[in-house]
Amino acid sequence: MTNLRVSVVLALGAVVYLLAENASADPSNKLESSAYTVDVYDPKRSPEDDLKATVAKAKAQGKHVLIQVGGDWCGWCHLMSKYFRENEKVAESLTKNFLIVKVNYSEENKNEEFLAKYPRIKGCPHLFVIDSEGKLLHSQNTADLEEGRGYNEGAVLSFLAKWAPKK
Repeated sequence: MTNLRVSVVLALGAVVYLLAENASADPSNKLESSAYTVDVYDPKRSPEDDLKATVAKAKAQGKHVLIQVGGDWCGWCHLMSKYFRENEKVAESLTKNFLIVKVNYSEENKNEEFLAKYPRIKGCPHLFVIDSEGKLLHSQNTADLEEGRGYNEGAVLSFLAKWAPKK
């Protein structure tokens, strides 16, 4: 029974992944590609190097950094990326105030050494807010932002407004 559950979860994740991938090719996407400094969950990337470069860019642009922890196996991770791109108000807030760096968390590479520097995560996706000096400001369980099989616009916008840099 356990193997069946795992198979079902993996199959559902694959379906959500394909739907999200097709949506990300949609020209109606609102999030500027420049908001993502790393837009893939790549187990071979160095999150330390990616974050260092993103923090430097955020400092120059007066923005904060969102670390988006997840993986290609995670349906909710793909839903979040799609939501960030397609919700006009959310995309506008992200583009204006944040740079986003994806950090892989998968069986292939859990990036445990990198993630050990931050509060323990309960699941994926998970967001960390980092200031332009590289300091952790907030750890966000994204389940708190969910609504049904998606995300709640008010909750997401409130989260983004609370952690946006003060200008």
